[in-house]
Amino acid sequence: MENGTAHTPLLKNIAQVRQLFPILQSSVYGKPLVYFDNGATTQKPLQVIEAMDTYYRETNSNVHRGVHYLSGKATDAFEAVRKKVQRFLNAAQEHEIIYTSGTTAAINLVASSFGKKYVLPGDNIIISSIEHHANIVPWQMMAEERGASLKIIPMLPNGDLDMAAYESYLDDKVKLVAVNYVSNALGTVNPIEKIIELAHRNEIPVLIDAAQAVQHMPVDVQQLDVDFLVFSGHKMYGPTGIGVLYGKEKYLDAMPPFMGGGEMIQTVTFEKTTYQKLPFKFEAGTPAIAEVIGLGAAIDFIESVGIEAINRYETELLAYLIEALKSIPGLRFVGEPEKRAGVVSFLIGQHHPFDVGEILDKQGIAVRTGHHCAEPLMRIFNVPGTVRASVALYNTKEEVDVLVRGLRRAADMLG
Repeated sequence: MENGTAHTPLLKNIAQVRQLFPILQSSVYGKPLVYFDNGATTQKPLQVIEAMDTYYRETNSNVHRGVHYLSGKATDAFEAVRKKVQRFLNAAQEHEIIYTSGTTAAINLVASSFGKKYVLPGDNIIISSIEHHANIVPWQMMAEERGASLKIIPMLPNGDLDMAAYESYLDDKVKLVAVNYVSNALGTVNPIEKIIELAHRNEIPVLIDAAQAVQHMPVDVQQLDVDFLVFSGHKMYGPTGIGVLYGKEKYLDAMPPFMGGGEMIQTVTFEKTTYQKLPFKFEAGTPAIAEVIGLGAAIDFIESVGIEAINRYETELLAYLIEALKSIPGLRFVGEPEKRAGVVSFLIGQHHPFDVGEILDKQGIAVRTGHHCAEPLMRIFNVPGTVRASVALYNTKEEVDVLVRGLRRAADMLG
Protein backbone atom coordinates (compact mmCIF):
# COMPACT_ATOMS: atom_id res chain seq x y z
CA MET A 1 0.00 0.00 0.00
CA GLU A 2 1.30 3.41 -0.91
CA ASN A 3 2.78 6.06 1.35
CA GLY A 4 0.25 8.91 1.58
CA THR A 5 2.56 11.56 2.99
CA ALA A 6 4.43 12.62 -0.11
CA HIS A 7 2.27 12.56 -3.21
CA THR A 8 -1.35 13.12 -2.25
CA PRO A 9 -2.88 15.59 -4.72
CA LEU A 10 -5.14 17.13 -2.10
CA LEU A 11 -2.95 18.27 0.79
CA LYS A 12 0.43 18.47 -0.89
CA ASN A 13 2.00 19.90 2.24
CA ILE A 14 0.77 17.15 4.58
CA ALA A 15 4.29 16.54 5.94
CA GLN A 16 4.56 20.24 6.77
CA VAL A 17 1.08 20.20 8.31
CA ARG A 18 2.13 17.32 10.56
CA GLN A 19 5.14 19.32 11.74
CA LEU A 20 2.72 21.88 13.19
CA PHE A 21 1.48 19.28 15.71
CA PRO A 22 4.16 18.71 18.38
CA ILE A 23 2.56 15.54 19.77
CA LEU A 24 2.74 13.81 16.39
CA GLN A 25 6.53 13.79 16.70
CA SER A 26 6.37 11.71 19.89
CA SER A 27 6.71 7.97 20.53
CA VAL A 28 4.61 5.48 22.47
CA TYR A 29 6.34 2.35 23.84
CA GLY A 30 9.26 3.12 21.53
CA LYS A 31 7.05 3.31 18.45
CA PRO A 32 6.09 6.46 16.49
CA LEU A 33 2.66 7.63 17.61
CA VAL A 34 -0.12 6.73 15.16
CA TYR A 35 -3.19 8.60 16.32
CA PHE A 36 -6.58 7.41 15.05
CA ASP A 37 -8.69 8.59 18.01
CA ASN A 38 -9.65 11.92 16.49
CA GLY A 39 -13.36 11.35 17.05
CA ALA A 40 -12.67 11.61 20.79
CA THR A 41 -10.40 14.64 20.49
CA THR A 42 -8.04 16.04 17.87
CA GLN A 43 -4.45 17.04 18.48
CA LYS A 44 -3.55 20.72 18.64
CA PRO A 45 -1.36 22.69 16.24
CA LEU A 46 1.32 25.05 17.49
CA GLN A 47 -0.71 28.14 16.66
CA VAL A 48 -3.48 27.05 19.05
CA ILE A 49 -1.02 26.24 21.82
CA GLU A 50 0.86 29.50 21.28
CA ALA A 51 -2.28 31.63 21.10
CA MET A 52 -3.37 30.43 24.53
CA ASP A 53 0.14 30.77 25.92
CA THR A 54 0.40 34.33 24.60
CA TYR A 55 -2.89 35.27 26.24
CA TYR A 56 -1.69 34.06 29.64
CA ARG A 57 1.75 35.64 29.22
CA GLU A 58 0.72 39.02 27.81
CA THR A 59 -3.01 39.74 28.10
CA ASN A 60 -4.41 37.78 31.03
CA SER A 61 -7.41 39.66 32.41
CA ASN A 62 -11.14 39.24 32.77
CA VAL A 63 -13.31 40.39 29.90
CA HIS A 64 -16.08 42.98 29.58
CA ARG A 65 -15.86 44.18 33.16
CA GLY A 66 -12.69 46.25 33.34
CA VAL A 67 -11.73 49.66 32.02
CA HIS A 68 -7.99 49.01 32.21
CA TYR A 69 -5.68 48.19 29.30
CA LEU A 70 -5.39 44.42 29.79
CA SER A 71 -9.13 43.97 30.15
CA GLY A 72 -9.70 45.88 26.93
CA LYS A 73 -7.15 43.78 25.07
CA ALA A 74 -8.62 40.53 26.41
CA THR A 75 -12.16 41.62 25.58
CA ASP A 76 -11.18 42.58 22.03
CA ALA A 77 -9.52 39.19 21.47
CA PHE A 78 -12.44 37.33 23.06
CA GLU A 79 -15.08 39.06 20.94
CA ALA A 80 -13.01 38.83 17.75
CA VAL A 81 -13.40 35.06 17.98
CA ARG A 82 -17.17 35.40 18.06
CA LYS A 83 -16.91 37.13 14.68
CA LYS A 84 -14.72 34.30 13.42
CA VAL A 85 -17.26 31.70 14.50
CA GLN A 86 -20.04 33.71 12.86
CA ARG A 87 -18.06 33.70 9.61
CA PHE A 88 -17.08 30.03 9.97
CA LEU A 89 -20.75 29.00 10.25
CA ASN A 90 -22.09 31.84 8.06
CA ALA A 91 -24.47 32.90 10.83
CA ALA A 92 -26.61 35.93 10.08
CA GLN A 93 -25.89 37.70 13.38
CA GLU A 94 -22.84 37.80 15.62
CA HIS A 95 -25.05 37.64 18.72
CA GLU A 96 -26.46 34.30 17.54
CA ILE A 97 -23.13 32.77 18.61
CA ILE A 98 -23.14 31.66 22.27
CA TYR A 99 -20.00 30.37 23.98
CA THR A 100 -20.47 27.23 26.08
CA SER A 101 -18.10 24.73 27.67
CA GLY A 102 -18.76 22.24 24.86
CA THR A 103 -21.37 20.37 22.86
CA THR A 104 -22.83 18.73 25.96
CA ALA A 105 -23.31 22.07 27.72
CA ALA A 106 -24.85 23.60 24.59
CA ILE A 107 -27.40 20.81 24.24
CA ASN A 108 -28.25 21.00 27.93
CA LEU A 109 -28.75 24.76 27.57
CA VAL A 110 -31.25 24.31 24.75
CA ALA A 111 -33.00 21.36 26.41
CA SER A 112 -33.53 23.32 29.63
CA SER A 113 -34.27 26.76 28.25
CA PHE A 114 -36.24 25.76 25.14
CA GLY A 115 -38.10 23.18 27.22
CA LYS A 116 -39.20 25.75 29.79
CA LYS A 117 -40.44 28.09 27.07
CA TYR A 118 -42.05 25.75 24.57
CA VAL A 119 -42.59 22.18 25.82
CA LEU A 120 -45.84 21.16 27.53
CA PRO A 121 -47.13 17.87 28.96
CA GLY A 122 -47.94 15.47 26.15
CA ASP A 123 -45.50 17.05 23.69
CA ASN A 124 -42.77 15.10 21.89
CA ILE A 125 -39.09 15.61 21.10
CA ILE A 126 -37.64 13.61 18.21
CA ILE A 127 -34.09 12.23 18.46
CA SER A 128 -32.48 9.33 16.60
CA SER A 129 -31.22 5.88 17.50
CA ILE A 130 -27.63 6.81 16.56
CA GLU A 131 -27.14 9.69 18.99
CA HIS A 132 -24.32 10.31 21.44
CA HIS A 133 -25.46 10.22 25.07
CA ALA A 134 -25.09 14.03 25.11
CA ASN A 135 -27.99 14.22 22.67
CA ILE A 136 -30.12 11.68 24.55
CA VAL A 137 -29.84 12.27 28.28
CA PRO A 138 -30.59 16.04 28.34
CA TRP A 139 -33.80 15.43 26.39
CA GLN A 140 -34.78 12.58 28.72
CA MET A 141 -34.27 14.85 31.70
CA MET A 142 -36.24 17.68 30.13
CA ALA A 143 -39.04 15.34 28.99
CA GLU A 144 -39.39 13.91 32.49
CA GLU A 145 -39.51 17.39 33.97
CA ARG A 146 -42.03 18.70 31.43
CA GLY A 147 -44.23 15.61 31.11
CA ALA A 148 -43.14 15.14 27.49
CA SER A 149 -41.95 12.06 25.58
CA LEU A 150 -39.14 11.15 23.21
CA LYS A 151 -39.71 9.67 19.77
CA ILE A 152 -36.72 7.79 18.40
CA ILE A 153 -35.99 7.66 14.66
CA PRO A 154 -35.11 4.01 13.97
CA MET A 155 -31.97 2.95 12.14
CA LEU A 156 -31.81 0.86 8.99
CA PRO A 157 -29.53 -2.22 9.16
CA ASN A 158 -26.64 -0.40 7.45
CA GLY A 159 -26.58 2.47 9.96
CA ASP A 160 -28.60 5.05 8.03
CA LEU A 161 -31.71 6.60 9.54
CA ASP A 162 -35.16 5.39 8.52
CA MET A 163 -36.40 8.59 6.93
CA ALA A 164 -39.87 7.22 6.19
CA ALA A 165 -40.36 6.57 9.90
CA TYR A 166 -39.01 10.03 10.71
CA GLU A 167 -41.48 11.70 8.38
CA SER A 168 -44.36 9.73 9.94
CA TYR A 169 -43.45 11.09 13.40
CA LEU A 170 -43.83 14.75 12.44
CA ASP A 171 -47.07 16.13 13.84
CA ASP A 172 -48.30 19.06 15.91
CA LYS A 173 -47.18 17.38 19.16
CA VAL A 174 -43.50 17.51 18.14
CA LYS A 175 -41.80 20.60 19.55
CA LEU A 176 -38.21 19.96 18.43
CA VAL A 177 -36.07 17.59 16.37
CA ALA A 178 -32.54 17.00 17.74
CA VAL A 179 -30.18 14.82 15.68
CA ASN A 180 -26.50 14.59 14.91
CA TYR A 181 -24.98 15.62 11.61
CA VAL A 182 -22.41 12.80 11.74
CA SER A 183 -22.62 9.78 14.04
CA ASN A 184 -19.62 9.59 16.36
CA ALA A 185 -19.95 5.80 16.54
CA LEU A 186 -20.63 4.88 12.90
CA GLY A 187 -19.61 7.91 10.85
CA THR A 188 -23.08 8.07 9.28
CA VAL A 189 -23.65 11.43 7.59
CA ASN A 190 -27.32 12.13 8.09
CA PRO A 191 -29.42 13.82 5.36
CA ILE A 192 -29.59 17.01 7.40
CA GLU A 193 -31.07 19.15 4.64
CA LYS A 194 -34.00 16.74 4.26
CA ILE A 195 -34.42 16.38 8.03
CA ILE A 196 -34.67 20.15 8.41
CA GLU A 197 -36.92 20.61 5.37
CA LEU A 198 -39.44 18.03 6.58
CA ALA A 199 -39.48 19.46 10.11
CA HIS A 200 -39.94 23.01 8.86
CA ARG A 201 -42.89 21.95 6.70
CA ASN A 202 -44.53 21.21 10.04
CA GLU A 203 -43.14 24.40 11.66
CA ILE A 204 -40.88 22.34 13.96
CA PRO A 205 -37.43 23.72 14.84
CA VAL A 206 -34.32 21.54 14.51
CA LEU A 207 -31.15 21.24 16.59
CA ILE A 208 -28.10 19.69 14.92
CA ASP A 209 -25.24 18.19 16.92
CA ALA A 210 -22.33 19.07 14.63
CA ALA A 211 -19.54 17.96 16.97
CA GLN A 212 -18.38 15.40 14.40
CA ALA A 213 -19.09 17.54 11.34
CA VAL A 214 -17.55 21.03 11.47
CA GLN A 215 -13.98 19.69 11.30
CA HIS A 216 -14.71 17.50 8.28
CA MET A 217 -16.98 19.52 5.98
CA PRO A 218 -18.33 23.02 5.34
CA VAL A 219 -21.33 23.88 7.53
CA ASP A 220 -23.46 26.87 6.55
CA VAL A 221 -26.26 27.47 9.05
CA GLN A 222 -28.13 29.88 6.79
CA GLN A 223 -28.03 27.53 3.83
CA LEU A 224 -29.21 24.67 6.04
CA ASP A 225 -31.78 26.97 7.67
CA VAL A 226 -31.08 25.14 10.93
CA ASP A 227 -32.52 26.60 14.13
CA PHE A 228 -29.82 25.43 16.58
CA LEU A 229 -26.38 23.98 15.94
CA VAL A 230 -23.76 22.92 18.49
CA PHE A 231 -20.12 21.82 18.42
CA SER A 232 -16.96 21.55 20.55
CA GLY A 233 -13.58 23.18 20.06
CA HIS A 234 -11.50 20.15 21.04
CA LYS A 235 -12.76 18.03 18.14
CA MET A 236 -11.64 20.66 15.60
CA TYR A 237 -8.00 21.18 16.66
CA GLY A 238 -8.90 23.61 19.45
CA PRO A 239 -8.79 23.30 23.24
CA THR A 240 -11.07 21.44 25.57
CA GLY A 241 -13.57 23.37 27.70
CA ILE A 242 -14.99 25.51 24.91
CA GLY A 243 -17.93 24.96 22.58
CA VAL A 244 -20.49 26.90 20.62
CA LEU A 245 -24.25 27.12 20.46
CA TYR A 246 -25.60 28.76 17.33
CA GLY A 247 -29.25 29.66 17.57
CA LYS A 248 -31.63 31.72 15.49
CA GLU A 249 -32.24 35.05 17.14
CA LYS A 250 -36.01 34.56 17.35
CA TYR A 251 -35.59 31.48 19.56
CA LEU A 252 -32.69 32.72 21.66
CA ASP A 253 -34.50 35.98 22.37
CA ALA A 254 -37.61 34.13 23.55
CA MET A 255 -35.83 31.52 25.68
CA PRO A 256 -35.12 32.22 29.37
CA PRO A 257 -31.54 32.21 30.68
CA PHE A 258 -30.01 28.83 31.48
CA MET A 259 -27.79 29.97 34.37
CA GLY A 260 -27.86 33.02 36.59
CA GLY A 261 -24.91 35.05 37.84
CA GLY A 262 -22.56 37.75 36.74
CA GLU A 263 -22.27 38.92 33.13
CA MET A 264 -25.77 37.80 32.08
CA ILE A 265 -27.54 40.56 34.00
CA GLN A 266 -28.53 44.11 33.18
CA THR A 267 -29.65 45.16 36.66
CA VAL A 268 -29.99 43.25 39.93
CA THR A 269 -32.07 44.12 42.97
CA PHE A 270 -33.33 41.80 45.69
CA GLU A 271 -36.79 42.27 44.23
CA LYS A 272 -36.05 41.66 40.52
CA THR A 273 -33.28 41.04 38.01
CA THR A 274 -33.33 42.08 34.37
CA TYR A 275 -31.21 40.21 31.86
CA GLN A 276 -28.64 41.20 29.28
CA LYS A 277 -29.32 41.04 25.58
CA LEU A 278 -27.87 38.31 23.39
CA PRO A 279 -25.39 36.73 23.49
CA PHE A 280 -24.56 37.59 27.10
CA LYS A 281 -27.92 36.40 28.46
CA PHE A 282 -26.60 32.85 28.10
CA GLU A 283 -23.00 33.46 29.20
CA ALA A 284 -23.11 33.69 33.00
CA GLY A 285 -19.86 33.96 34.94
CA THR A 286 -16.26 34.33 33.89
CA PRO A 287 -15.91 32.56 30.54
CA ALA A 288 -13.12 30.29 29.30
CA ILE A 289 -11.18 33.20 27.83
CA ALA A 290 -7.97 31.42 26.88
CA GLU A 291 -9.99 28.55 25.41
CA VAL A 292 -12.05 30.95 23.30
CA ILE A 293 -8.82 32.45 21.97
CA GLY A 294 -7.59 28.91 21.26
CA LEU A 295 -10.81 28.19 19.39
CA GLY A 296 -10.20 31.25 17.24
CA ALA A 297 -6.71 30.01 16.42
CA ALA A 298 -8.14 26.59 15.52
CA ILE A 299 -10.57 28.21 13.09
CA ASP A 300 -7.66 30.16 11.57
CA PHE A 301 -5.76 26.90 11.17
CA ILE A 302 -8.67 25.11 9.48
CA GLU A 303 -9.24 28.04 7.15
CA SER A 304 -5.53 28.22 6.29
CA VAL A 305 -5.73 24.63 5.01
CA GLY A 306 -9.25 25.04 3.60
CA ILE A 307 -12.27 23.08 4.79
CA GLU A 308 -13.06 21.93 1.24
CA ALA A 309 -9.50 20.61 0.85
CA ILE A 310 -9.76 18.89 4.23
CA ASN A 311 -13.03 17.28 3.18
CA ARG A 312 -11.58 15.98 -0.08
CA TYR A 313 -8.42 14.66 1.57
CA GLU A 314 -10.23 12.93 4.43
CA THR A 315 -12.79 11.40 2.05
CA GLU A 316 -9.96 9.86 0.05
CA LEU A 317 -8.16 8.72 3.20
CA LEU A 318 -11.30 7.18 4.69
CA ALA A 319 -11.97 5.25 1.47
CA TYR A 320 -8.39 3.96 1.57
CA LEU A 321 -8.84 2.95 5.23
CA ILE A 322 -12.07 1.05 4.55
CA GLU A 323 -10.57 -0.86 1.63
CA ALA A 324 -7.48 -1.69 3.67
CA LEU A 325 -9.57 -2.99 6.57
CA LYS A 326 -11.44 -5.31 4.20
CA SER A 327 -8.19 -7.24 3.71
CA ILE A 328 -8.11 -8.38 7.36
CA PRO A 329 -9.56 -11.88 7.86
CA GLY A 330 -12.48 -11.97 10.28
CA LEU A 331 -12.97 -8.19 10.35
CA ARG A 332 -16.56 -7.03 10.11
CA PHE A 333 -17.80 -3.46 9.96
CA VAL A 334 -20.38 -2.25 12.44
CA GLY A 335 -22.51 0.02 10.30
CA GLU A 336 -21.91 0.58 6.59
CA PRO A 337 -23.85 3.78 5.92
CA GLU A 338 -24.37 5.14 2.44
CA LYS A 339 -22.46 8.32 3.28
CA ARG A 340 -19.75 8.40 5.92
CA ALA A 341 -17.34 10.94 7.43
CA GLY A 342 -14.42 10.64 9.79
CA VAL A 343 -15.15 7.32 11.47
CA VAL A 344 -15.03 3.55 10.87
CA SER A 345 -16.26 1.06 13.50
CA PHE A 346 -15.43 -2.62 13.34
CA LEU A 347 -14.81 -5.86 15.22
CA ILE A 348 -12.40 -8.71 14.57
CA GLY A 349 -13.95 -12.14 14.95
CA GLN A 350 -15.36 -12.62 18.43
CA HIS A 351 -12.53 -10.73 20.11
CA HIS A 352 -13.48 -8.03 22.60
CA PRO A 353 -12.67 -4.54 21.29
CA PHE A 354 -10.71 -3.72 24.47
CA ASP A 355 -8.31 -6.60 23.79
CA VAL A 356 -7.73 -5.42 20.22
CA GLY A 357 -7.23 -1.84 21.40
CA GLU A 358 -4.67 -2.82 24.04
CA ILE A 359 -2.57 -4.75 21.54
CA LEU A 360 -2.68 -1.79 19.14
CA ASP A 361 -1.67 0.55 21.95
CA LYS A 362 1.52 -1.45 22.61
CA GLN A 363 2.38 -0.83 18.96
CA GLY A 364 1.97 2.94 19.37
CA ILE A 365 -1.44 3.00 17.68
CA ALA A 366 -4.25 4.93 19.36
CA VAL A 367 -7.85 3.96 18.55
CA ARG A 368 -11.03 4.15 20.62
CA THR A 369 -12.71 1.03 21.98
CA GLY A 370 -16.03 0.67 23.78
CA HIS A 371 -19.56 1.93 23.28
CA HIS A 372 -18.50 5.47 22.29
CA CYS A 373 -21.16 7.05 24.50
CA ALA A 374 -23.77 5.38 22.29
CA GLU A 375 -24.98 2.45 24.39
CA PRO A 376 -28.48 2.29 22.83
CA LEU A 377 -26.88 1.98 19.39
CA MET A 378 -24.58 -0.82 20.54
CA ARG A 379 -27.60 -2.68 21.89
CA ILE A 380 -29.28 -2.44 18.47
CA PHE A 381 -26.21 -4.10 16.93
CA ASN A 382 -26.04 -6.52 19.88
CA VAL A 383 -22.34 -5.85 20.49
CA PRO A 384 -20.52 -4.72 23.67
CA GLY A 385 -18.73 -2.02 21.72
CA THR A 386 -16.49 -1.59 18.72
CA VAL A 387 -12.99 -0.65 17.69
CA ARG A 388 -13.26 2.84 16.22
CA ALA A 389 -10.67 4.41 13.95
CA SER A 390 -11.27 8.09 13.26
CA VAL A 391 -9.25 10.26 10.90
CA ALA A 392 -8.07 13.85 10.84
CA LEU A 393 -6.32 16.00 8.27
CA TYR A 394 -2.86 15.02 9.60
CA ASN A 395 -3.37 11.26 9.18
CA THR A 396 -1.75 9.51 6.22
CA LYS A 397 -2.12 6.39 4.13
CA GLU A 398 1.19 5.23 5.57
CA GLU A 399 -0.42 5.35 9.01
CA VAL A 400 -3.36 3.34 7.70
CA ASP A 401 -0.86 0.69 6.61
CA VAL A 402 0.63 0.67 10.12
CA LEU A 403 -2.86 0.27 11.60
CA VAL A 404 -3.66 -2.64 9.28
CA ARG A 405 -0.41 -4.41 10.19
CA GLY A 406 -1.21 -3.81 13.86
CA LEU A 407 -4.67 -5.29 13.49
CA ARG A 408 -3.28 -8.35 11.73
CA ARG A 409 -0.87 -8.83 14.61
CA ALA A 410 -3.72 -8.42 17.11
CA ALA A 411 -5.79 -11.01 15.27
CA ASP A 412 -2.84 -13.45 15.26
CA MET A 413 -2.14 -12.93 18.98
CA LEU A 414 -5.77 -13.37 20.00
CA GLY A 415 -6.11 -16.52 17.90
